Amino acid sequence: MTTDLDAVLQRYPNASRDALIPILQEVQQEQGYLSRDAVVQIGRHLRLPTSKIYGVATFYNQFRFQPQGRNHVQVCRGTACHVKGSAAILDAVKRELKVEAGQTTRDGEFSLEVVACIGACGLAPVICVNGEFHAGVSTKSVGKVLDSYRKRAPRNDSDEAA
Repeated sequence: MTTDLDAVLQRYPNASRDALIPILQEVQQEQGYLSRDAVVQIGRHLRLPTSKIYGVATFYNQFRFQPQGRNHVQVCRGTACHVKGSAAILDAVKRELKVEAGQTTRDGEFSLEVVACIGACGLAPVICVNGEFHAGVSTKSVGKVLDSYRKRAPRNDSDEAA
């Protein structure tokens, strides 16, 4: 992981505070999230206190501080989904996974994210798992949707090469 971070930071020699967001974005793209070590190293590189790095990174909801689960669940809270009950859907997902938004289950199987709008308003309420949209979700169907991902075999990239 450090190698990826070093490569990103090398692309920003003599960088200053104005490079912080692009660096954070690249590090997250490379590593999947912003680890504590990465934040400290970025701070050293930019000569900024770690608190400033966290201040910026926590302001923008695009940044994550935990690795995503194998199955990334997004619950839409946009207007159409809200009107059709997405608050209750979110509560059902949190209960089912036993995590809060922004967290990953202990086994690394699922991560949960709340999004402002998923762009599928006509299908409300919607949840998206690994890029697959599930339309017209109800509190009763949440468990079935999540179970369908639990039952899938772990994705093995070497299988795709075969």
